[in-house]
Amino acid sequence: MTQQDPAVLDGPPPEQDDALLRAKLNQETARAPWSSLQRFFAQGKVIRVAVGLDLIETALRIARDDTAALGAAIEAGEVGPIPDAEARDWFARDTEVWALVIAPWVLVQETGCTSGSTPTPVHG
Repeated sequence: MTQQDPAVLDGPPPEQDDALLRAKLNQETARAPWSSLQRFFAQGKVIRVAVGLDLIETALRIARDDTAALGAAIEAGEVGPIPDAEARDWFARDTEVWALVIAPWVLVQETGCTSGSTPTPVHG
């Protein structure tokens, strides 16, 4: 019996694995009208990520079950369910959100205009 390198058995280093997962999550993130996510909201499967918090990093923490970091974000009100009043407001304003599926959850974050003008697909 031959001895194998432990790195081969354990897979890639965690940093490399996280980088690959970040890239995958980034590719799966899309803008969507809030109205198209209503059925997931009604099922209690939507999680709001506060504007200013990194959506991809939050998704990575959920995927990695990083309860310490998630607990702190939940406690701070940065991650959690969308209050009904906010959901109604988003629906009334036809708000566009960033959406990312981390089964069974759909993470959403209100999009913001960074160009100082009316949001457009190019300048959003």
